[in-house]
Amino acid sequence: MNRAARPRRHPLALSLALAALAATSLVGCGATGGSGADDAKALKPFYGQKLKWTACGDLRCARLTVPRDYGHPDDGKTFVLPVAKAATADPDERVGSLVYNPGGPGASGVSDLKADGGEAFSEAVRARFDIVSFDPRGVGGSQPAVRCAQDTGEESEPEPITPATAKDRARAFASARAETAGCVRASGGVLRQVGTADAARDLDVLRAALGESKLTYLGWSYGTSLGTSYAEQFPRRVRALVLDGAIDPSLTWRERALSQGIGFRRAVDDYAEQCADIAGDSCPGASPAETSDLIEELYEEAAREPLPVDDEDLYDVDARTLLDVVTAAMYTPEDEWRDLSEALTAAAEGDGTKLAELAEADEPSTGSHRKARGTAPENDDEAILAVSCLDTPHPHTAGPYWDALAAAEKSAGVYGTSSVVDELTCATWPTGTQRPHRVDAEGTRSVLVVGTTGDPATPYEEAESLAKQFPGGMLLTYEGVGHTAYGRAGSCVTDAVDAYLIDRKPVRPETTC
Repeated sequence: MNRAARPRRHPLALSLALAALAATSLVGCGATGGSGADDAKALKPFYGQKLKWTACGDLRCARLTVPRDYGHPDDGKTFVLPVAKAATADPDERVGSLVYNPGGPGASGVSDLKADGGEAFSEAVRARFDIVSFDPRGVGGSQPAVRCAQDTGEESEPEPITPATAKDRARAFASARAETAGCVRASGGVLRQVGTADAARDLDVLRAALGESKLTYLGWSYGTSLGTSYAEQFPRRVRALVLDGAIDPSLTWRERALSQGIGFRRAVDDYAEQCADIAGDSCPGASPAETSDLIEELYEEAAREPLPVDDEDLYDVDARTLLDVVTAAMYTPEDEWRDLSEALTAAAEGDGTKLAELAEADEPSTGSHRKARGTAPENDDEAILAVSCLDTPHPHTAGPYWDALAAAEKSAGVYGTSSVVDELTCATWPTGTQRPHRVDAEGTRSVLVVGTTGDPATPYEEAESLAKQFPGGMLLTYEGVGHTAYGRAGSCVTDAVDAYLIDRKPVRPETTC
């Protein structure tokens, strides 16, 4: 007999909903390594360290030591962060190091770089830069890393996507509290030390250890949060900064949840409209309206009773799992819309097996620009919770979340209500000191923001807003679907980003690809 319902896990939809939230509250600290002479002295050993590179497959790997608490850098407590480098094949033409973050929060940069050797970047960029990435504090191979106590594995009744009754809401809030408690038990004080502002300070230590006077950086998705924080704290140490799949740090938790819910609803509408062009004959409906109706009917059916599967090793597909699969496919349409279409067609005929297989393939996942792959210890779900909840102020009682449900349901249906419900875990999380704000990065020469008009996870409107908040901010628009643009959207985007990274060539206003 197939398992009737999945044990409560940190769902993919939460990763999607929180993929960008860590940026909603970054505030700048000092623009130097320390806040005074004593701090500068205490930080000197960290800024003066030399990376010891060793071979790791086709790459070179090292480890970077950073203080756990920048307020007390000499207390002996540290994070040790894995670093990886794909060296340029033409040292004579080398410009320097290009550091990147693939997204999340929770994606391992080292695993990502090991997976493709830097081929997400063009040949032109790889010829001029050493491509470098790292595991941020608490993530992947970081020592220590964020951990959460595992659930018992016992089967549980699926929770509704939209808890409407007092009983359902009480159960949802209790589950969120239990999840927080499990993370506190397993990670303790580390949970207060993995915020984006501190990770950005680690990035500056890495810049120094790489021997670079200024930082060249590209961040996808959550990586834009990290880049924004770096520019706020170290504006005069920025050489070139590309923020692709941008996040507006001025939004509150509620505004961000609603924004992303609308983004995914629009992306699913785009899927229905363009399904025949990408998925061909496998499209589940004969028209966009039929495809949309079929998806809605499957949500209703799965909410009443999970869709059966023809595999004893797979869980039947409840409504939340269906939501996870549908939203995950919106990230890379060119790779996943055909598989999604075949799975939805089979589900409409009473077989949820293909949907269940897609759900298993998508675990674990983060809101990165692509699925993280590699060999680093995976703690994606734990890290996305820890960073996002610490960075973003949340209400500590359930009422404000339930107040937001009606607006979310009206504007984005299940994609909106799930985004709001997914914030519940942050209600009882250890609090940070950040607040939503407009970017304060006076002194940065130029920043290139890349926005995709049909981006589900980081809606285009946020890219427009972020570009305006930076002094000298430039916006490059990609008219298309999917999450982020550089590396997947063709030569127009690639050429503009490359020219900026290599020669710092400005992008003209209203440039669209």
